[in-house]
Amino acid sequence: MNSFSDFNISKNILDAIHDMGFEEPSPIQKSSIPLILEGKDLIGQAQTGTGKTAAFGIPIVENVEAKNRIQAIVLTPTRELAIQVSGEIRRIARHKKIRTLPIYGGQSISHQIRALKQGVQVVIGTPGRMLDHLKRKTLKLDDVKMLVLDEADEMLDMGFIDDIEQIIRHTNRDRQTLLFSATMPPPIRRLASKYMNKPEEVAINRTRVAAPSVDQVYYKVFERTKLDSLCRILDSEDIQLGIVFCRTKRGVDELTDALQERGYLADGLHGDLTQSQRDKVMKAFRDASIELLVATDVAARGIDVSNVSHVINYDIPQDPESYVHRIGRTGRAGRKGIAMTLVTPRELKQLRTIEKVSRTKLEARNLPSFEEVAERQQAAWKQQLIQQLERDEDHREIFYEIVRELSEEYPTDRVAAAALQLAFGQTHHVEEEVYDFGETGASKGMVRFFMNVGKNVNIEPRKLVQDISELAGIPARSIGRIDVFDRFTFLEVPRDAAPFVYEALRQSKINGARVNLEPAKPRNKR
Repeated sequence: MNSFSDFNISKNILDAIHDMGFEEPSPIQKSSIPLILEGKDLIGQAQTGTGKTAAFGIPIVENVEAKNRIQAIVLTPTRELAIQVSGEIRRIARHKKIRTLPIYGGQSISHQIRALKQGVQVVIGTPGRMLDHLKRKTLKLDDVKMLVLDEADEMLDMGFIDDIEQIIRHTNRDRQTLLFSATMPPPIRRLASKYMNKPEEVAINRTRVAAPSVDQVYYKVFERTKLDSLCRILDSEDIQLGIVFCRTKRGVDELTDALQERGYLADGLHGDLTQSQRDKVMKAFRDASIELLVATDVAARGIDVSNVSHVINYDIPQDPESYVHRIGRTGRAGRKGIAMTLVTPRELKQLRTIEKVSRTKLEARNLPSFEEVAERQQAAWKQQLIQQLERDEDHREIFYEIVRELSEEYPTDRVAAAALQLAFGQTHHVEEEVYDFGETGASKGMVRFFMNVGKNVNIEPRKLVQDISELAGIPARSIGRIDVFDRFTFLEVPRDAAPFVYEALRQSKINGARVNLEPAKPRNKR
């Protein structure tokens, strides 16, 4: 199964997968999807980030009909995962009239009841809230033909096993049951034995990083300034040949165009290119006619170029295996290589998963400053000028004449500087401040934020410090004063980390409550 088209799935699903930019099934998808489509119960041992959501999401969308009844349910340990799974299934079903609904605690149950009454085919939820609906008789599982237990070991750790069993007993015995879990402790085995019918087992072994000659670093960036951040990195590095990875084919095209517009020697490589186009791009890359190859994971497979100095993950890989394959493109034949990953606030959790599974640690680096970039460029220009000055002068007479004429009206150093500007162009733009939080009443060098939750959702300062540190990737010791009140909280963070904390926290939930974060007003203005 080297392509999604090898599966026995309908065209509208293939079109949706193409729109999502996925080119080739992951190992868990290759092993699971055919078995699930055959109607078999399945136990899949796989961690988060292996593509397991699509492994069960694609068969769900294939099998569910556009009838006003719930035909598939997915149980997840957390509300965040319920939302994520629902979103992915919705994208897979974008060309099919199927409605999905995530249900979880912390959201209005009356809103969920109204949505259920309007008719949905797939429900994704946490066990506690799903059980609430069953008790209220607002959720009917009589027609469920597919039941998925996602991250079963996590649900076990959170004490949900009894709830899960109650929910299962509300479904038909002839349903298809799919269980996915990173580990298989005895209680999960007993659950499978009790409620599954001769399940097939699929286990995906993790790949370990074996690239000691590759330095691995990451940069924290913002989505809206990601391209500028990449350009600053490119301008500060001595890149012989570099591969820049994007998640989708559309991403490759857009980034390639943007880099070419900015004067970089770049070209793109993805699955929609003809063989002759691919050969042309690869020849240019091997000949160093281009310095940067922008590619998807699948398109880069099989590339055997020994002098790749840099691998840059413009989009973070979707799973640790992809990360391992990507960074293996550099550091070959005993050469030194470096792998760089750009990480936005919402992707930091995925980075930690990659580190944990691949048993490696990426070094955090600050983006190079414009001064550092300019200094490096000046050194490069100076070297080019020296090389030019040391060459034969046969063809310079016309330029001497221009310099002599202009020097009669302008100082010679101004003439030379203007010539350099024409030759090398404007190489960087003015730095834009991503956020200007203004005066917030914080201590010196800090920014003070107002958060709309407090003791009412059991916020504890020590736990909040840990959450901020993990979500924003900043040292816990750098976080300043935290004041927790009944229904709101004030917290101080370093000014240079404040934009990242702001983006990371305002998209999150704490103890089930959605966080609204905003810069605090100075104390005397509140």
